[in-house]
Amino acid sequence: MAHVSASDLIDGVYIIKPTVHCDDRGLFVETFRRNWIPGGGREMIQSNRADRTAGSLVGLHYHLHQSDYWYVPFGTARVVLHDLRRGSETDGITQEFDLGGDDHGGLYIPPGVAHGFAALTDLTITYLVDGYYNPADECGVAWDDPQINADWSVADPMMSDRDRANPKRDEIEPMWQPHAGLRV
Repeated sequence: MAHVSASDLIDGVYIIKPTVHCDDRGLFVETFRRNWIPGGGREMIQSNRADRTAGSLVGLHYHLHQSDYWYVPFGTARVVLHDLRRGSETDGITQEFDLGGDDHGGLYIPPGVAHGFAALTDLTITYLVDGYYNPADECGVAWDDPQINADWSVADPMMSDRDRANPKRDEIEPMWQPHAGLRV
């Protein structure tokens, strides 16, 4: 079993606390079940893995049509989420928390919620997605936008050129209206 809770701040984000089974041999944990996501979501159809060095920062990224499910089996990530969905009850809210370590938590992120992470330690992150890679659905917003005001907990992060070039939130075309075609 797992304990599923809605995010304290951002609508449609779910934090999963799975049951971890430990004995002298090590541990066993279920990292994902589709029925943990209220409403079930769409089927996750692609799995990805990334290894990052402590001090690396990835994001902020967002998708118009894709949901993500993150799990950090090794290390600790500082997760930053920001709701970009114009008109949602949590539009403009930023949330930060640590994922990984000994709690083995998972994170479900719906379309329209910008997401990124800083590697607080060397880490491995796996993420399931409910859509195949589509470059037209790979969008970004500036990691250091003062309007987002994220606490990444890293100084002088290592980043891709792509992530350094992302536009500020007020430069993004307002493209989300809940109940107007975006799956949330």
